[in-house]
Parts: sequence; C-alpha cells; structure tokens
Amino acid sequence: MLFNQKNKRTNILPVFVVATFGLHVLTILLLMFHQSMLKRLSSNLPQSLVQLVNGRAITVDSQENLERNPETIRRFVGETMTLMFTWSEKQPPQTIWQATSELLSGDVRRKFEVEMTQGIPKNVLANGGRNAESVLLVRRISQPEKIADGQWQLEIVANRLIFAGYNNKVGEATPFNKKILIRALDTQAISIPNVQNPFHTAIYRLNEARLEIANICDIKEKSCS
Repeated sequence: MLFNQKNKRTNILPVFVVATFGLHVLTILLLMFHQSMLKRLSSNLPQSLVQLVNGRAITVDSQENLERNPETIRRFVGETMTLMFTWSEKQPPQTIWQATSELLSGDVRRKFEVEMTQGIPKNVLANGGRNAESVLLVRRISQPEKIADGQWQLEIVANRLIFAGYNNKVGEATPFNKKILIRALDTQAISIPNVQNPFHTAIYRLNEARLEIANICDIKEKSCS
C-alpha cells in the first residue's frame, strides 16, 4: 500500500508541474492581450459631448492635451495680434498691454513690448496715447507648422495703421510681417475673467484655447525657435 501511495504521488507531481506551467503561460497571454487592447483604446479615443453657451450640443473627437486644431491656432494668433496692436484714447496702449501680455510667455514679453512701441511717435507715447489710434489689419495667416509636441510656427502678414496728430483721418501704414511661435499649455493661465470689462472677457475667451505666444520673429528668418 505504501508503495502504491508513493507511486501515485510521483505520477501526480509531473502533472501538477505541467498544469502550473500552463496556467502561467495562460496568465502571460491574457496580460499581453489586455495590454494590446489598452493600446488600441488609447489610440482610438472616444468622442466627447460639448455643450455650447448658446444651448447647442455637439460631439467632438477627444484629443491629447497638447494637440490643437489648426484653425484654433490661427484664430488665437489673429485675434491676439489684433487686440494687442489695436488701441485708442479710450483704451490706451498701457491698458491693452497689461491685459494682452497674459497671452504671452514670460520670457518674450519684453520683446513684444518693443514691437508694440515701434512706429508710434514719441509725443504720443509720452501722452499715453492721447489723440491717437492704432489698428492692425490682418491680410493673411498661414497654416500652422508643427515643430515639436505642443509647438507650432506660423506666419502673419498684416499692416499696422497709426493715426496721430490733429489730422488723424489719414493713418500711416507700417508692414507687420512676422513669424509667430505658439506653445500649448496644460492649464488655462487666466482663471477668472473681469466680466465687467468686455475687453478682459475677450482675453479670457482667447485663453480658453490654452495657448500662448512663445516668440516673435521677422518673417524672413528661417526659424523662430
């Protein structure tokens, strides 16, 4: 009897080893299958429901945090440049600068401040923009060129008109042809808009795209990085 029991144990041991090995192989295959499914799901992101302020609801494709639609980038650049370089006696240059500078990267604000003052008569700057106006007329904005993850470069061709002095009906046109570097943001830089000021509300709406202007260069430069 003892011999039969030992023989049975000896016969069961290889079966147990084979069964355990088979179970491990099955577990590995299941893990590989789950990993492939997760990769497939991550590449095919589900659609999201977006409710607009006018009551409409639309379905949009989910995108990675650093991805932006080309038209969103072009609209951001066009409206930001228009707001930044358009001012009047009621909205003087300093007021415009304080609001729009929040749409710029910190290390490029000084460069943009110089761009804003170029072409403005010194007496107009000294008087805080009194009896003067500046208007930016955008002629063309190119399609964004992706240069890195969350970074794009595009060109803007425009004319800047400055009306100053007693005869301010005729503006002096200055070409504004630049390359603009755009960077995506993880979070919105402006948290609470000043609802009492329509201009600040417009800045807040632009910042909802979570983009910032990282650099400005002459249009003839090869790179604006």
